[in-house]
Amino acid sequence: MERRDWTDGHVERWKPVLPDLDPDVEGAVTRMKKLSVHLRRVREQSLVDFALDRQEFDTLHKLAGRGGKAAPSELAADLDLAPASVTGRLDALERRGFVRRKPSTTDRRRVDVELTDEGRATWLGAMDILGHEEYRLLGVLDNDERTLLNAMLRRIMVAAEDRGGAAWD
Repeated sequence: MERRDWTDGHVERWKPVLPDLDPDVEGAVTRMKKLSVHLRRVREQSLVDFALDRQEFDTLHKLAGRGGKAAPSELAADLDLAPASVTGRLDALERRGFVRRKPSTTDRRRVDVELTDEGRATWLGAMDILGHEEYRLLGVLDNDERTLLNAMLRRIMVAAEDRGGAAWD
């Protein structure tokens, strides 16, 4: 017999109250929400462990996603922020030694922002904690099960996006 989790009890409590409740839908949605909360807590703890606030991490993450180098305007667009907001973030990250500003090699009117080795190591360290937890959780599934789960979640996300759901980072 498979082990029970918190959601099994949740579904049992609500089934008499809502007789038309589909236990598979309620169970799947509740589990996805609880997993999302769990992973958010792990991510937030990793930020504490690396003395990063959420804005600093997001900025390092977007910069890393651009190969470690970007113009401030590109980061502003990626972060969906006004350029002035990004300037403040970059000032703070530069003071901590996580980024450096350098004149652009292609346009002398432009400045590029680069991740420093320390900034990359800090970002990777915070990412590693969450990555280990993701692998730990999904490690209970074999490769075929992970592939199937990923495909099923993709179908669900496509349906959400077709209904006007935003693309999430």
